[in-house]
Amino acid sequence: MYLRLRRIRKYHFMQLMTTCLVLSVVMLYWEKLNSTVVTHVKSYSYRYFINSFIYINKSFTISPEEARSFSNYPFLLDHPDKCAGKDVLLLLLVKSSPDNVERRSAIRSTWGNETYIQNTLGVTVKVLFALGTTGEEATWTSRSGQVLQAQLVHEDQVHGDLIQQDFLDTFHNLTLKLIMQFHWMHNRCAHARFLMTADDDIFVHMPNLVAYLRDMSSGGVTQLWIGKVHRGAPPVRSKSSKYYMSYEMYPWMSYPDYTSGGGYVVSTDVADKIYHATLNLNASLYIDDVFMGICASIVGVTPKEHVFFSGEGKAPYHMCIYNQMMTSHGHVEDIHNMWKAATDPEIKEWTTGLFGKFYCQVVKIALLCKTYVTAYPCKAAFL
Repeated sequence: MYLRLRRIRKYHFMQLMTTCLVLSVVMLYWEKLNSTVVTHVKSYSYRYFINSFIYINKSFTISPEEARSFSNYPFLLDHPDKCAGKDVLLLLLVKSSPDNVERRSAIRSTWGNETYIQNTLGVTVKVLFALGTTGEEATWTSRSGQVLQAQLVHEDQVHGDLIQQDFLDTFHNLTLKLIMQFHWMHNRCAHARFLMTADDDIFVHMPNLVAYLRDMSSGGVTQLWIGKVHRGAPPVRSKSSKYYMSYEMYPWMSYPDYTSGGGYVVSTDVADKIYHATLNLNASLYIDDVFMGICASIVGVTPKEHVFFSGEGKAPYHMCIYNQMMTSHGHVEDIHNMWKAATDPEIKEWTTGLFGKFYCQVVKIALLCKTYVTAYPCKAAFL
């Protein structure tokens, strides 16, 4: 009897200690957990039940004279005749920093090679790199800035593919770079059937993208805006994050729907609407993805999810993925190997036919339907 009581007491003691440990952990992380959960519940509630972005649109509307201050920066490098006299399927504008010389070089020799695209894929795609001036550490009027600017001028003389406006190329000026791209298309390449904006660390599977856009173009598609869509995303209120958004700048609980800025495509009619929207908007909101969402909300354009456009992650390295890949994010050192592997002509042979399709179905489920986040969602495995 005594031994039984001792075992019961020991059991209760262990139960009490376990409960205390669990409660301690919960209390330790509760504030962060509570903040995250509450923020997302509020955001989704605003997005799906209230969805009154009309107030957001009105708050960002300013006079054309005020809006002009965000777009009237002079061009230091420009190619106004880049699209002249050509049937351009896609104008591809790559956001690049002045000192990312190697990234631009890698893109020119892989997925952004205009000669390859023309000769192999049979379409005209114009690729340009959009830049501001060197950052705040050494302005372009300083000695080091002048040296870098001279290097950019030489690079442009060799390749003829840089466009640059006289604003500082910083994270907080990405919205200025977005405006620069849509204004450049409107003024220099309005007849291009599609516009793509992309980061310079992205990989674009150009054969797949061209085939997709050809199909869309032949069907006379309009109102097209595709990419990795963020719906009901809440503003980040933590000051330690580079995506921090103050209540003064954006007091609402949810952003309008938008696509990840790593890479997305719009049809020419949408590009024109976004251009006109920027003529009356306050562009001091420095998260360019969100600003694009605000512009689109004003003109009645909704983004459409394409499961093979990557958000922030790299796509799995496998031929069954390459067969449908559009974009993959985070490629710098491996871009040449990725290009060689993803465009290998044998991929089509291995991934078609009854066995190839069955094999790829199994592989895609294994790669994309894991518990942790991948570049593409699980549903992409079934397409």
